[in-house]
Amino acid sequence: MTETESIREMYRKYWDGMIRKDTDLLRSLMSEDYCLEHMTGIRQSKESFLRGLTDGTFNYYSADHDSIEVRIDGDEAVMTGKSRVLAAVYGGGKHSWRLQGDFTLRRENGSWKLTKSKASTY
Repeated sequence: MTETESIREMYRKYWDGMIRKDTDLLRSLMSEDYCLEHMTGIRQSKESFLRGLTDGTFNYYSADHDSIEVRIDGDEAVMTGKSRVLAAVYGGGKHSWRLQGDFTLRRENGSWKLTKSKASTY
């Protein structure tokens, strides 16, 4: 598997972890300083986001991936994923979203880690 394919697979695992609320899997993909910027502009640390996932603030039910683009530059990479997601967040009902995730990654001890993601729609 190429590095590009490996990073694309990380995106798929990320969404699988979100749907299953598998915080151990998600922690394994994220750097210690991981930060998520929601489409509202709110920024959350890794642990704050994972608490929201486990306490029911964020509920993801499915994700169908339209595209996953990756660009690697040495020990850093950027990835843009576009997925159709069924989710209920912040107490709202289930809705379908066309979510775009813009991620940055870095290689840590030979493994790629997600360092930042920014959510928007497409």
